[in-house]
Amino acid sequence: MEMLELEKKQIQMNRWKNQVGTQVTLDDDFIIPDTMSDADQMILSAGEIQLEPLKIQDGRVLMRGKLDFHVLYRKEEGGMQTLGGSIPFEEPVNVPDVTAQDDVTASGYLEDLNAELIHSRKFGIRAVVRLEIKAETRVDTEVTVDVVDTGMGDGGSEAAQDQPKFLMQHKKIEVAGLVLHRKDTWRMKEELTLPPSKPAVGRLLWTQTCLGNIQVRPEDGKVHLEGVLTVFVIYEGENGEETVSWMEESIPFSGELEMPGCRPDLILSVSPKLVHRGVEEKPDSDGEMRQIEVDAVAELDIRLYEESELEILSDLYSTNREVALEVGKAGFDRILTHNAGNCRVAEKMDLGRIGKILQICHSSGNVKLDAVEPGKEILSIDGALEVELLCLTDDDQRPIQSVTELFPFHYEADAPGIHPDSIWYLDSSTEQLTAVMTGGNLAEIKAVVNLDVLILQPVSCPVIERVQVDEADRRKLRELPGIVGYLVQEGDTLWEIAKRFHTTPENVIEENGLNGEEIKAGDCLILVKEIDRQAVTTEARSS
Repeated sequence: MEMLELEKKQIQMNRWKNQVGTQVTLDDDFIIPDTMSDADQMILSAGEIQLEPLKIQDGRVLMRGKLDFHVLYRKEEGGMQTLGGSIPFEEPVNVPDVTAQDDVTASGYLEDLNAELIHSRKFGIRAVVRLEIKAETRVDTEVTVDVVDTGMGDGGSEAAQDQPKFLMQHKKIEVAGLVLHRKDTWRMKEELTLPPSKPAVGRLLWTQTCLGNIQVRPEDGKVHLEGVLTVFVIYEGENGEETVSWMEESIPFSGELEMPGCRPDLILSVSPKLVHRGVEEKPDSDGEMRQIEVDAVAELDIRLYEESELEILSDLYSTNREVALEVGKAGFDRILTHNAGNCRVAEKMDLGRIGKILQICHSSGNVKLDAVEPGKEILSIDGALEVELLCLTDDDQRPIQSVTELFPFHYEADAPGIHPDSIWYLDSSTEQLTAVMTGGNLAEIKAVVNLDVLILQPVSCPVIERVQVDEADRRKLRELPGIVGYLVQEGDTLWEIAKRFHTTPENVIEENGLNGEEIKAGDCLILVKEIDRQAVTTEARSS
C-alpha cells in the first residue's frame, strides 16, 4: 500500500460568516452654556456617528461610539449661534459564530435626528441610530491540481504491462480569490478664498462637507482615485455684522494610493467614508478673514479580487491497481457580477411650509437603503433619496431654513445565477443633484443615485485529498469478462464507463470507431478489459 504524492495549490479568500443590524435610540437634554446667548428658535440640526474600535468576544461584539450633533439657533437678541455636543452610547450585539480572529467591520448610520427647543436654555436631542456588523473569516483552501509522480514499485524489475497505469481527469473551475483587503485613508487639504462680493468672516455658524462622484480604478502597484469634495459654510460678517452669508465650493481631487500587488486586471471594490471634517476661517495676506481652510479625511475600505480559472484533479483510477480516493469538500467564491449602475430621481418638492423662498442656498442628498433582496436573475434594491435644502427666506427672524424630504427609488441590478445564499457588497452615492425653483414655492429635484454592486456566489466542490494505491487482485480481474457489450444509459459519460470496466476512454473510442468522447443514451459499446488488451499486445509482440 502506497500513497501518491499530490500537487496542491492554496487559495485565499474571505468567507462570509454573518451580518447583524440593530437600532439604538438616543435621548438626552443639553443646557446652553452660560457663555452663550438664550435661544429663541431652532433653525438647523445635523449629526454624525463616530465609532470606537470594536471589542470582539466569541459570539458577541461590543460597539461603542457617540453621536456628534450641532444645532443652529436664533438668539433672543437677534442673530444666530451654534451649539454642539455629543451623546455617547454602548451597545452589545450578538453575532453568532463570530470570534476575535475574524475580520469584523462596523458601520453606524443616523436614521433620524430631532432637536427640540425645550426652553431658552435647554435643547432636547432625540436620535435613532442604525448599527451594522459584518463578519468574515479568512480561509485558506487547499485543492489538488495534479499528481507529482505516478511511478511506483521498483521500476525496471517489473514487466512493462505490470507497471502502474493511472488515468487522471481534470476539471476547470472559476475561482475569485481575495488578493488584498485593507483600510487606507485619503487626506484632502485646500484653502478657499471668499469672492470679492462676499463680506469677510466674522464667525462660522454652520459647515457641511460631503464626498461625491467617487471613481476608482486599479493600476500597476497602485489605485487611482478621483472625486469631488463639496464644502458649504454659513457665516456672520465681521465687525459685529449679523448679516448672514454663505459659500459653497466643489473641490475636485485625484491621485494614487500605493497598493503593492495591484494590477489593472483585478476587480476593485472601494467603500469611502468621511471620518474627519475640518473647516476653519483664516486671515488672508491682508489680515482679513477671507480664507476658508478645509481639512478632510476619507477612510477607504479596499478589496481586490482576482478571478481565475483553476484546473483541479477531479478523478483518478488505474486499470491494474486498486485506487482508493479520499474526497472532501472545498468552498470557493465565484464572482457573479460587478455592476456599476445608476438610478435617476426627478421629483417636485414643496417649500411652502417655510414661507416665501428668496433663494436655495444649498442642496444635499443622502441615500437610505430599505430592502436589498435577490430575485430571478436580479438583485432588487429599494431605497429613498433623502434631500435637504437650505433656503434663504423673507423671514428676518429665521433667514435660513431647511426642508427635508424622502424620494423613493427602485433599481434592479442584473445578476445571472444569483441565489439566496449569494453575498453582495453594495455602495451607494449621489451625484448631479440639482434643486431649481419652478414657481409656486415648488422646487424641481433631479439627482442620480449611483449603486456599485459586487456579487459573489459561494460554491462547494468535491476535491481529492489523498490517493491510496494497492496491488490489484489479479485473480479477481482475470475472472471478469474480457469483452462486454454495454448499452449507454442516460447520464453516462465515457470516463465513467471506462473506469467501471477497467479500460481507458481512448481504448473505448478506438474499439468503437468513435469520433470523440460524445456518447448518448442507447449507444451500444464494445468494451475490452485493459489487462486483456495488454496481454494480447504482449503476445503479438512475442510472435
